[in-house]
Amino acid sequence: MEVGFGDVEAAHRRIAPHARRTPTLTSATVDALTGARVHFKCENLQRMGAFKFRGACNALAQLDAEARRRGVLAFSSGNHAQAVALAGRLLGIPATIVMPRDAPSVKLDATRGYGAEIVLYGKDESREALAKQIAMQRELTLIPPFDHPHIIAGQGTAAKELIEDAGPLDLLLVPCGGGGLLSGCAIAAKHLSPGCRVIGVEPAAGDDAAQSFRSGRRVTIPVPDTIADGARTPSLGELTFPLVRRYVDDMLTVPDDLLLRSMFWLWERMKLVVEPTGMLAACALLERGIDARGLRVGVILSGGNVDLAWAAARRAAMPR
Repeated sequence: MEVGFGDVEAAHRRIAPHARRTPTLTSATVDALTGARVHFKCENLQRMGAFKFRGACNALAQLDAEARRRGVLAFSSGNHAQAVALAGRLLGIPATIVMPRDAPSVKLDATRGYGAEIVLYGKDESREALAKQIAMQRELTLIPPFDHPHIIAGQGTAAKELIEDAGPLDLLLVPCGGGGLLSGCAIAAKHLSPGCRVIGVEPAAGDDAAQSFRSGRRVTIPVPDTIADGARTPSLGELTFPLVRRYVDDMLTVPDDLLLRSMFWLWERMKLVVEPTGMLAACALLERGIDARGLRVGVILSGGNVDLAWAAARRAAMPR
C-alpha cells in the first residue's frame, strides 16, 4: 500500500486524456505583501471545480471490466462526489454517491448533473456504514475520498504540474482534510524539489491532522463545524497519516473568520472564485504571518465549488 513518486507519474499519464492541466498563476500584489514569489496552482479551474477529479479519475481508470460494469460508490460532502460522478460518466462507469442532506446545493446539483445516483443521509447516520452497506448489497466498488493509494497518487499530480511549471520551490502550502491531497503533493514535492518545505493547512475547528502530526498518533475528533466543508473530516486516514508524518514538515490551522476574509480578498484581487476549503493554504500565507520573504512559494487552491448565494450572505454580514 506504499505510495511513491512513480505512482504519481503513472497517475499523471493515466489521467492526462481527461484532467485539465490547470494554470499556475502569480500576483504582483501577493508578492509585494509577502516579499515572496508566490505561485498559485488553480485547481478551482479543474474539471468539476476541484483537485478531486485527479484522484477519482486515476482510481476509476484502473478498475477491471467487471467492476466497471457493476459500478462504483463513493461517500462525500461534495467535491469527491462530483469527481467520481464525472469520472464515471467519462469512463462509462455507473456511480452512486452517498451525500449529507446539508451538503451545499451547488455540489448536490452538480453531482446529479453528472449522472450519478445520490443517496442522502442525516447527521445521526454514519456515512461510512451506509456506504459499505449499499456497496455490499449492490456489489459496487467503494471509492473512498482520500484513504486509497490510487486517490493519493492522483492528487499528487497537482504538485507535480505546479513544480514543473513554476520551477523548484522553497515552500509548498497545501490544504488538508483527510490528507489525500497533502500526502500526494508532499510525495511529489520532495522528489521534484528536495529542499522544499511542505506545510499542510486545515481549519482551526478541525485540527485533527495537526494534533496527529505533533503527537505521533492518529487523533480522531468529532466532525468539525467549519465553513471549510471539504475538510470536515474527523481524522487522517490509515494510509495518509504515515505519509503525512514522513513527507510533511509542519501543520498550521486557520480560523473561519480569517478564511472567509482571505477568500473574498482573493476573489477581488485575483478574480478567482475559490471555495473556503480551497483557500486554506492561501489563508495561511496571507493571514498567519508566515515569513516567506525571499522564498519561492507554491500554494494549492484546491477547489472553487462555492454556493454564491451563501457567499453573498456571508459577505453582507462581514464588518466593513
